[in-house]
Amino acid sequence: MLPRPATAAVNHVLRSTPVAMERLSRHAGRTAAFHVGPLTLAFTIQTTGEVAAAVAGAPRDLEVRLSPFLLPRLAAHEEAAYREIHMDGDMELAHEISFLARHLTWDYEEDLSRVIGDIAAHRVAEGARGLARWTREAGRRTAQAAAEYWTEESPLIASRVKVEGFVRDVSELRDAVERLEKRIERL
Repeated sequence: MLPRPATAAVNHVLRSTPVAMERLSRHAGRTAAFHVGPLTLAFTIQTTGEVAAAVAGAPRDLEVRLSPFLLPRLAAHEEAAYREIHMDGDMELAHEISFLARHLTWDYEEDLSRVIGDIAAHRVAEGARGLARWTREAGRRTAQAAAEYWTEESPLIASRVKVEGFVRDVSELRDAVERLEKRIERL
């Protein structure tokens, strides 16, 4: 039930970028399976560069495994999130899919304009971009506030200055102990 809409969505994005279809067409006949938590979607690349739902039991040339919690980070194009994706199998195909995942974008504003018109689509898209910016900024500020609270107000985490002071004090103590040991040896 899910492969058909997923296939249509992937092909829609691919059709908007002919270069992507050309790059994928070099891998025609290969099958890639994407495991996102308990969900598995397998696609076979066609000679046109589009994808089709893989036939049940078809051998898979590439297995891609990722946590569902990575999806928002991938949508935000967070580079560190791409490194957390596990790929096994045909590394040439893995490289191509990784490249397309990083560089292929969906022009949702264009698609939305066909349904509700250009101006309304632009305003909805601008609102979505603003919400995404606000979410990132709120997350960053929350993390900064928590770090400041835990280092200054309720010291759960030591600040860099305090750690450096502690390391310096330990070094001085070690030197003092060595000097004391030498005095004791002389006595």
